[in-house]
Amino acid sequence: MGSIWEHHALHLADLINAKDELQAHLYLEQLMLFSVDIQDKIIHEISSLRKCNTDDIAEIITFYSTRT
Repeated sequence: MGSIWEHHALHLADLINAKDELQAHLYLEQLMLFSVDIQDKIIHEISSLRKCNTDDIAEIITFYSTRT
């Protein structure tokens, strides 16, 4: 993943780890204009990771950004 996606992934991980779901939603909305249902899927998948790391988060964001 590129360094830009890694930066976004790190910031999103911080929001989710802080249990700040509202800010995570707003960040995803600003980042890629994801719809609310896609935001929920992304946050759910990240929350379900055994180990939350930037590569896995960037991969999830990339997956959904290529599907919309």
